[in-house]
Amino acid sequence: MALIDESTQFNADNLDSPVIGIAARVGRHDSGLHQHHKGQLLYAPQGCMTITLAGVQCVLPPTKAAWIPAQTIHCAKMSNVVEYRSLYLSGEYTNIGGSDVSILEVTPLLRELIERMSFWVWDKPADEMKHTLNLFVEELQQAKPHTLFLPLPQDTRLQAWLDSLQTNNAPSLNHLSQQIAASSKTISRIFVRETGMPYQAWRQQWRLLKAIEHLSLGLSVADVAHQLEFSSDSAFIAFFKQQTGQTPYQYINQ
Repeated sequence: MALIDESTQFNADNLDSPVIGIAARVGRHDSGLHQHHKGQLLYAPQGCMTITLAGVQCVLPPTKAAWIPAQTIHCAKMSNVVEYRSLYLSGEYTNIGGSDVSILEVTPLLRELIERMSFWVWDKPADEMKHTLNLFVEELQQAKPHTLFLPLPQDTRLQAWLDSLQTNNAPSLNHLSQQIAASSKTISRIFVRETGMPYQAWRQQWRLLKAIEHLSLGLSVADVAHQLEFSSDSAFIAFFKQQTGQTPYQYINQ
């Protein structure tokens, strides 16, 4: 059985197979912080996920997959109905995606391989997996990586503000200074020290990830531009293309 829902009791680490695949459709969901003994490839052909790691957050739109190495503590959140596929790999395949978390381009062939393997029965003989697995490994290791990560500062003065970003926009540096009662210089030092980025660069990355999340949920360019407080639709499109090399429409429908 590979098709599961929210009521299914499932732990990939308790199943003995080189590959355990699942396919699921869920609504609002929060996996909570957890880890696996197996490497995991997570892919959502519909909807959008946010994945939180130690001090880092990333967004997973429909055209990308996340490789999560074994023993990596992480949390996956879904805020809408999401079709997702997950492959758990063990044995010689545990580290095929590398030792670091990465966001990877999903080619048409890789997508079809993920789809097929996600529906494999959990007791499928290993020798029947071999040829498909070899092709999957080749495609995965050649997949183009993407920088859809946002490092999170750990300074206690910023934690309540970071939580508020679930529903609010990231403000300018001067406005943030007023919100947390710290000088602009202090905030700048915190961000450079704890994220490796000046606050303005961090804010731009936050806006990019939030834009990708909104677009993946089906919002129009006009709606996203308005929600992220761009001066116009064209200003938002120019920002998005500068960051990704594509217009919002091209990015979501590639």
